[in-house]
Amino acid sequence: MNSNNENILISQLLTRNLVSINENKTTYNAIKLLTTNNIGALPVLNDNMELSGIISERDIIREISNNLSVNFKKSNIKSIMTSKVITINKNTKSETIMDIMSKNKIRHIPIVENKLLIGIVSIGDVVKRLLEKFNLENQHLKSWLY
Repeated sequence: MNSNNENILISQLLTRNLVSINENKTTYNAIKLLTTNNIGALPVLNDNMELSGIISERDIIREISNNLSVNFKKSNIKSIMTSKVITINKNTKSETIMDIMSKNKIRHIPIVENKLLIGIVSIGDVVKRLLEKFNLENQHLKSWLY
């Protein structure tokens, strides 16, 4: 495969709608956004629009397991979000992203440029891209045989 195709994943992701949430919102607001958009994680932004964390379904379940009586309409996102966020830049290759996700047992990685959120990649996005690359390589190999 030529190197021009290597950044296809990130370039495709940067064109889709990016859903994020302000860190001062409630966990209930995050749950509603996750549900409405059928997504598993939300990048959390501070008032300067910089990434301050990420809140995922896993964070919410962890909070429920720690406190069954939690009131999500009153709890602040900052109290349960993951604040030490692993990020990538727009030049990161899909194989590298998969490696980062596997090693860190995470399913979402924000794409950041100059401290600003420009996108997010999920494990599903990476798997889809790797399958596309596999199929393309397979077609190239078959063309050599036939």
